[in-house]
Amino acid sequence: MPPMPAANRAQEPSTWQKRTMGAMMGGGVGLTIGFIFGSYSILRNGSGPRGFLATLSQYMLSSAATFSFFLAIGSVIRNDALLPPHMEAARLQLLPPLVRSKAEGAMLVRARWDAERARRTAA
Repeated sequence: MPPMPAANRAQEPSTWQKRTMGAMMGGGVGLTIGFIFGSYSILRNGSGPRGFLATLSQYMLSSAATFSFFLAIGSVIRNDALLPPHMEAARLQLLPPLVRSKAEGAMLVRARWDAERARRTAA
């Protein structure tokens, strides 16, 4: 299959768009969690002097704000790569793996220990 022309290629979302998407997802999750835990708290302890709706809305809004904040930050951190995804995939295919066998790891550790001993005896 021939490569797609540059004009038809989809662009990666910007950092601002990633943050906004994370905040919106966090807001939705937070509202849901706030509704569940707020309803449980109101049923268990009563609504208090402010009433049912005000208490439930405070639970929902505070939970939504918290989730929104952390998911916005997390989505930017998680998606903030130096290389585009297709270049990262190519890099992973072409470079040797970073995971080594136990024997190779043991050889590296022994070599480092030997080098450290040589340095200590020379000094």
